[in-house]
Amino acid sequence: MSIVSLLGINVLNNPAPFSDPYEFEITFECLEPLKEDLEWKLIYVGSSSSFEHDQILDSILVGPVPVGTNKFLFTADPPSPELIPAAELVSVTVILLTCSYNGQEFVRVGYYVNNEYDTEELRENPPNKVQIDHVVRNILAEKPRVTRFNIEWDNDAKTTKDDGPIDGNEEEEEDGL
Repeated sequence: MSIVSLLGINVLNNPAPFSDPYEFEITFECLEPLKEDLEWKLIYVGSSSSFEHDQILDSILVGPVPVGTNKFLFTADPPSPELIPAAELVSVTVILLTCSYNGQEFVRVGYYVNNEYDTEELRENPPNKVQIDHVVRNILAEKPRVTRFNIEWDNDAKTTKDDGPIDGNEEEEEDGL
């Protein structure tokens, strides 16, 4: 059972210019006191063909976390366009918002992001060199893909069976929060 449950994420500045910061209002519930902070990360997937272009836009620690409903604003800088292949700057990509406890990721929320030019003329006749100041992003905020992972929390006993340690890495995927 998860001690922390994600209740909702509001994407605040959407659509926005490519170079604007990302802003999320995150609401979660904590059922028991936590000894450590929660680590939240925002990752921009820079290429569909290689992890080497992924960028961690920001990573923050939230804590101490009181029992009950909690809400905070997560703001992250935009990705560095020079680290993204030019052919993939104006296209569809993904951002991942993750949360970990004690180095164990327990929830991942993925959003599709459409990066396109801000005028019809540029969309129909794209320039040879990407004009990043004319690219806008649109996060498909109403259709997140949520994956939850079982982890060991503070009060979980580390037990073993006859066939070895209990594997807490099962995952559960679903659409929406």
